[in-house]
Amino acid sequence: MSKHTTPDHARLDRVVAEARQQRDVREAGYRERALKLFPWICGRCGREFAGVRLRELTVHHKDHNHDNNPADGSNWELLCLYCHDNEHSRVLDEDVRNRKAGDPAVATHNPFADLQALLKKKTD
Repeated sequence: MSKHTTPDHARLDRVVAEARQQRDVREAGYRERALKLFPWICGRCGREFAGVRLRELTVHHKDHNHDNNPADGSNWELLCLYCHDNEHSRVLDEDVRNRKAGDPAVATHNPFADLQALLKKKTD
């Protein structure tokens, strides 16, 4: 036999208020603002997004500074996941091409630097 309980209206009101507050915080984020400002079309390949696939549309910061979020969206463009990855790969490739021969390597840590000494010490 099921027990009939009355709902806790105060608790339900708190849950609804918290959900609305979280929604407002999300909408204040730059992605939500960009989706309101721009059509849901990738700025590179021109594919249109809607419904469930809207999550595949990302906000790209043109100057690569995620803290630069002007209200007019002038530093943003909507790109699909693939075009966004391609854009960042192009920037990284360009950095590698522009590195001069005398520049130090990007990675300076050598995990095997003392390996020879450790192996010699182990055999002694």
